[in-house]
Amino acid sequence: MNDMEGSALIQLRDIRKAYPSGNGELEVLRDISLSVNEGELVAITGESGCGKSTLLNLIGGLDRPSEGEVLSCGFPVSRLSEKALTDYRNKSLGFVFQFHFLLKDFNALENVVMPALIGGEKKSRALDRGAELLDRVGLGERKDHFPSQLSGGERQRVALARALINDPRLIMADEPTGNLDEKNSRLVEEILFELTREFNKTLLLVTHDPVLAGKGSRRLHLTQGGVQEL
Repeated sequence: MNDMEGSALIQLRDIRKAYPSGNGELEVLRDISLSVNEGELVAITGESGCGKSTLLNLIGGLDRPSEGEVLSCGFPVSRLSEKALTDYRNKSLGFVFQFHFLLKDFNALENVVMPALIGGEKKSRALDRGAELLDRVGLGERKDHFPSQLSGGERQRVALARALINDPRLIMADEPTGNLDEKNSRLVEEILFELTREFNKTLLLVTHDPVLAGKGSRRLHLTQGGVQEL
């Protein structure tokens, strides 16, 4: 299934997103059209409330546009069934959010391999891959630790390893350093960019941090009036 054109991994065509509000609606995105090529590291900036996270949610299939079409990783995301969306998210995407969303009753390694096991990977292969990724994010010695035994920065590095476990084409990061102090923010962002480049992933990164935004290969600024290339 491939509706993509050229080398674009993501295409948004005339996207509009509005939510019911009182007797009317609240328009969050309007007339958004853009393309992202395979291998690009794209930072998305903009004021609070301008729709940055909504944009990621539409590309990630976590929400649907009111108008327009979302194409990503060869899938017509805005037209997929719920079952197909689940498969798309599991196999093609890796998510890193501001909050790590680790499962408190599972250790670091178990958290990392969970998406692989859900996707049908053999447990032994998933555990080997998970241990390798934890080594790459500097937590090889902490794989048996539970989230409550890890610092905020360590939890976010576990979340990054989890995002990579299924070898996705696209990494989507929404304020991945937003809850961290300066030292841990710089460490997490260094690992994020290092691994996305090393594994040849495409990155969509929503951030308020100008230092983090400046490390991408491309920067888009979202406003109520649309999207601007910086």
